[in-house]
Amino acid sequence: MRSTPFPRSGEPISKLGFGTMGFAGWFGGHEESDWIDSLLYALDRGVSFIDTARAYGNSERIVGKALRQWSGQRPYVATKIESLAGPRGWGTPVAPEDAYPPGHVRAGALRSLTELALDHIDLVQLHIWWPTWGVTGYWMDELRQLKEDGLVRHIGVSIPDHRCDMALPLVESGLIDSVQSIINIFDPLALDNLLPACQRHDVAVVARCVLDEGGLAGTLTEGTAFDEDDYRHRYFDDIVPRSVYLKKVDALRQYVPAYAGSLAALALKFVIQSPGVTTAISSMHVRAYCEQNIAALEEPALPAEVFDRLRFKHRFIKNFNETKIFAE
Repeated sequence: MRSTPFPRSGEPISKLGFGTMGFAGWFGGHEESDWIDSLLYALDRGVSFIDTARAYGNSERIVGKALRQWSGQRPYVATKIESLAGPRGWGTPVAPEDAYPPGHVRAGALRSLTELALDHIDLVQLHIWWPTWGVTGYWMDELRQLKEDGLVRHIGVSIPDHRCDMALPLVESGLIDSVQSIINIFDPLALDNLLPACQRHDVAVVARCVLDEGGLAGTLTEGTAFDEDDYRHRYFDDIVPRSVYLKKVDALRQYVPAYAGSLAALALKFVIQSPGVTTAISSMHVRAYCEQNIAALEEPALPAEVFDRLRFKHRFIKNFNETKIFAE
């Protein structure tokens, strides 16, 4: 398993991170024991970064249960403080008081510690952050106090939607250790501005949505249907017609198998290879997903000209998070 140093501590972090959003059941139901088996398999294969969140149902409890069964070196555990702002907070700015009322950040971190059964958390992030909040405030004070109290080692934010440049002022403030952002072949804009800024300020970059919620996995068809409680319900249909999305996906098939074993491997390799990405998280609640993702990292790197072609010739910028604004 390839790794890279976490900027502020120097400890090695696996380039592939285990995303636990699937533990909430939002991508279909599975047995809890299967989820634990998948996480333990990933740890055994060298994955050393786990990304979870207070908002992901029982995810933190399941991660804690799996870690108690793990006898190897403790992985790097990151979680996120749940926003109380509702769906609108994912697509348009909300007041910090609506997302994180005073005291909520600390209370959320303490609950996460209990659920994870850990004495400290390696990285605590705000699940959403908007530049309208500025770079200081009671919410930042609460995050920094968690560090001073030894309850967390690093603090950061997760950018709520595709507008990665909104985090630049916070990155340049030097107050955070990590930023999580959408990065994939269709939306590589973070490579243009966010990642260079993070490199200058020793801020880690956690890439998410590397497979665009599964759209870049190559399995989506016109007839693929998602249950109403599935996270992807309406995701591929409300902003653009699905036929348009699938045409963009089909344009990537020219690179398979010459440069990647599958479309999913191509998408993951692109993000992993992006300079400045500390780790790329992918939902691996199904063991088969673990096996496929780990196998992708064992493939040769993309040639520089192919990487550049993917970065600049296949951009498909849209904001699917807008579907969440009217989810209620």
